[in-house]
Amino acid sequence: MSHAFRAHRPLIRRIALVAALLVLAPLGAHAAGFPQDLRKALQAIDVPLDAVGIWVAPVDTGKPSLSHNPDVPMNPASVMKLVTTFATLDRLGPAYFWTTRLATDGAVRGNTLDGNLYLVGGGDPVFTHADLWKLLRQLRTLGIERINGDIVLDDTALRLPPHDPERFDGQPLRPYNAGPSGLMISFNALRLTFVPEPEPDTPEAATQVASLGNPPQAAAPVRRPPRVLLDPPVAGFTLETALSAEPGRCAARWYKALDAQPTRTPRGEGLNVSGPWRDDCGIKDWFVSPLSPERFAEAVVGGLWHEMGGRLGGRVLHGQLRGRADTLFVHTSRPLADVVRDMNKWSNNVIARQLLATLGASDRDAPDMVQGGARLARLQLAAAGVDLTGFEIENGSGLSRTARITAKGLGQMLQQAWERPFMPEFMSSMAVAGIDGTARKRLRNSGARGTAHIKTGTLNEVRAMAGYVVDQHGRRHAVVMMVNHPNAGASHAAQDVLLEWVWEGH
Repeated sequence: MSHAFRAHRPLIRRIALVAALLVLAPLGAHAAGFPQDLRKALQAIDVPLDAVGIWVAPVDTGKPSLSHNPDVPMNPASVMKLVTTFATLDRLGPAYFWTTRLATDGAVRGNTLDGNLYLVGGGDPVFTHADLWKLLRQLRTLGIERINGDIVLDDTALRLPPHDPERFDGQPLRPYNAGPSGLMISFNALRLTFVPEPEPDTPEAATQVASLGNPPQAAAPVRRPPRVLLDPPVAGFTLETALSAEPGRCAARWYKALDAQPTRTPRGEGLNVSGPWRDDCGIKDWFVSPLSPERFAEAVVGGLWHEMGGRLGGRVLHGQLRGRADTLFVHTSRPLADVVRDMNKWSNNVIARQLLATLGASDRDAPDMVQGGARLARLQLAAAGVDLTGFEIENGSGLSRTARITAKGLGQMLQQAWERPFMPEFMSSMAVAGIDGTARKRLRNSGARGTAHIKTGTLNEVRAMAGYVVDQHGRRHAVVMMVNHPNAGASHAAQDVLLEWVWEGH
């Protein structure tokens, strides 16, 4: 080493240090620019900053104005539905629709159909009991009262993997755990309607006249458990109740006190509902999913055909339409633009599962359509230039412990969606903070109320949101915030702080 170099070594070190500080200056400025109110809100619930991913960027530039842990893959919970929405709108288009049809391999003679009736599903995610009623009603308008063969349900439009409704959280009766189906009816959910029963009319027990001139005393009211109505009607299904009527006010989550257990008897499958009930609740609906999509479809079709006065020589069963058959009637679903609005406004997991499978229908090399849909979603995001670090979509609904995406990836996807022709349908599918959907209670008393279209997501140890916010100057921003931490459930206020920070135009 030369003497001259040794003499200037301190100067060289100082120059290197200054250069390093210049390189790090943006990071230091960026850290200092983290909203202080947001930092305080997270500190108040003991959520460290390394458990948070944030991306905020104006849609007209895409350059982030706030970025924190942007490249860390995190669980987005139901915000993953936005990925499913983007992929299906991008590939299928907002006007895409599904069809469900009635067909027969027989002939109509008088009031009898000699042959089988086929109900052929097309994977419609929002096919309801009412839609089924319309199809069967059309059949009845032909004068058909009896079907001499079987009613065959064809759900082969979707090639699906096995589904275990208990796997995610051990709650197989919850409708959100229902799997997809090529012939899904009313989200595979039974509606139980609780109707309070009036107190028995017993005038002789209404008053008690005490001796020695005491005033009459009202008898204690006799409480009766409510009636429980089942909708839609299901053939071969038994509902049993063991409810106890109790005094008191109705709890906000009144259904948490109830228990529902599947039963099986020689007569078929059923459900036993037990627990305390308070008449103060009034008339209430509770949705359960006690049957597989296959069994549910069989029970609903059989029950409805019987309720409409139809007779059946054979059975209601699953099968596949093979060979020649004449189409009788066709039901056309609402367009995809409407379906994704139903899905995102109220975070419907069943619709999301159906959409991912529909997306995968064209991938004939995949083991099933769910894996095919996941692969195509990845390809479409990659083609749009979205960061896919650690990306995992699993089932498309976000009801997953393995789903992952980065805050930057979500932000980039929001930017890409803003520039696509389907932007209006994409944005309008999200809840409006303080107005509707899952965000109806957010920002209610804030000036930012009504300025944010967001999709929310919640799981144990996960709370997330993503969407668009218009600031006070009329500029729109893509906003993403994900929290993965044991205290994440308490972070909704911190997320609102971020929404207000963006709205204020920082």
